Amino acid sequence: GLMRVRILSAAEEDLEDGFRFYESQATGLGSYFLDSLYSDIDSLAFFAGIHQVVFGYHRQLSKRFPFAVYYSVIDNVALVFAVLDCRRSPSWIRKRLMAS
Repeated sequence: GLMRVRILSAAEEDLEDGFRFYESQATGLGSYFLDSLYSDIDSLAFFAGIHQVVFGYHRQLSKRFPFAVYYSVIDNVALVFAVLDCRRSPSWIRKRLMAS
């Protein structure tokens, strides 16, 4: 069956940061970023749990942007903890995830 998907507030903030960054690059790019990332996240309803575990979370790579969605599966819910730029240093990413 389908899994439920919940985006935690810290991950929503990550998405807003990404939106602002890409929108400052080109008008409309921020909306395209959000559409793409929400589409990636929606697919977790079908695919949650298949992704490699990195720093203790499943990591789903976005199809169109250099971003990764970090989530856990708890009681048939995919909980999205963070949506992070893959170009960040691994130590920065690990610290951000440890804070979740």
